[in-house]
Amino acid sequence: MAKKPILVVMAAGMGSRYGGLKQIDPVGSHGEAILDYSLYDAHEAGFETAVIIIKKAIEKDFMDTVGARLRSCPMEIRYAYQELDKAVPGDFVIPEDRTKPWGTSHAVLCAKDVIGDAPFAVINSDDYYGKSAFRVIYDTLCNAEDDSRYCMVGYYLGNTVTDNGSVARGVCQTDAEGNLTAIAERTRIEKYDGGIHYTLDGETWTDLAFDTPVSMNMWGFTPGFLAELAARFPGFLRLEVPKNPVKAEFLLPMTVAELLAEGKASVKVLRSADKWYGVTYAADKPQVVAALKAMTDEGKYPDGLWK
Repeated sequence: MAKKPILVVMAAGMGSRYGGLKQIDPVGSHGEAILDYSLYDAHEAGFETAVIIIKKAIEKDFMDTVGARLRSCPMEIRYAYQELDKAVPGDFVIPEDRTKPWGTSHAVLCAKDVIGDAPFAVINSDDYYGKSAFRVIYDTLCNAEDDSRYCMVGYYLGNTVTDNGSVARGVCQTDAEGNLTAIAERTRIEKYDGGIHYTLDGETWTDLAFDTPVSMNMWGFTPGFLAELAARFPGFLRLEVPKNPVKAEFLLPMTVAELLAEGKASVKVLRSADKWYGVTYAADKPQVVAALKAMTDEGKYPDGLWK
């Protein structure tokens, strides 16, 4: 593809389990958020443009903190807005009690016009992915030729769990060539003394190996994916929202799973052995701060990313 890959950052979530806006919470010595480190790593890997998706409700807080710092970032920064009524068909009535955004697939759909026709990577704003992940996904997208050929960075499950509670992860299955064959969203995965397990009902638990590949929402898409999102969103609203009006979500793993099942796409699973860091819970923050300080002390980052 002639166009250089773009980085898309999903930063519109409200952090219900965390108790605040994780997108802007400082973890670096100069007030940097995790997002700052992701942009630094992305630029180092070759990305020149980033699209950051936020909500109007957090715009001022975001622009006063992260946005102000990013004026010194060497990347071109564009903004898109995820709102409940964006891309919603005119005849659809939004449930009265609905405040939660429509999910990650809807977030990317809201950025459709800002992304344009370039291949793009998608990440969460509050996840630290590590340097190698950005390099491998950038290189893969630069060489993408088939518009239905996607990719994702898979992490070892054991590198992504927290000591402070349960996490939700997309548990991946792959074929012998490393292509994604299935992805199952497990919303309650926890560490225990003997390892890692998950439950569907809160009573019966199933073990998962440390090296189980999981998705951390680091996806690589070709431009045709945006048309698929636009085509599928009305069906989600019509079929899924009535079942769960307040919490139903249009999610990237679900959209990808549908495309795989229909034979309309393939997904190469790129592997990263980097340790993931994130702030699912407020108690996770000290570990993230300590890890980033250690990496700065080792010279992986400058002391002050955007000086």
